[in-house]
Amino acid sequence: MTDILLGKGSQDVYLRSRYGNRHGLIAGATGTGKSVSLMVLAEGFSKLGVPVFLADVKGDLAGLSQTAVVGDKLKARIDRLGLQNWQAGANPVVFWDIYGQGGHPVRTTVSEMGPTLLSRLLELNDTQEGVMNVLFRVADDEGLLLLDLEDLRAMLTFVSRTRRKFRRNTDWSRRSRWRRSSAPCCNSRMTEGLRSSANPPST
Repeated sequence: MTDILLGKGSQDVYLRSRYGNRHGLIAGATGTGKSVSLMVLAEGFSKLGVPVFLADVKGDLAGLSQTAVVGDKLKARIDRLGLQNWQAGANPVVFWDIYGQGGHPVRTTVSEMGPTLLSRLLELNDTQEGVMNVLFRVADDEGLLLLDLEDLRAMLTFVSRTRRKFRRNTDWSRRSRWRRSSAPCCNSRMTEGLRSSANPPST
């Protein structure tokens, strides 16, 4: 197999493997088959021995790792498309894991992920996502690098304990004693930050 079958109709549509190094765009309204097209491409490249990396924030593509259950609906579609010698099978999949426990560890920091992606991964509601954006805004203003979830918890604790000061004067933290812009990460600063939050500077 050197080509990837993308669709069937009056004329079959294939992607020639030699053109697989080009850029492409899959666009369409909800439910028109964008995710399915990506899965077909990923399966085709995998069968050609080409590794594929998929950023699957919504979890729509994880089923590539499982063998399909051939039910009446799927069987009818196979017959309608006229697929010959089709067999259900799983694809070799390695999941990347930000926790480094259930898959290949992702070498990134919480700060690099940003509030939007982190909120999606943690399945936060709108209110929680708003709090996440505040935490990242404070960390950015202070030049803090959040390395892991422990740093994020420490930041949440600090902002929670000093929330009244943030309401009164959003600029006080820039003058507070706990800022050390030369520190490489947040963990080394939260201890001092929590101490100073008990007696923050007057405004």
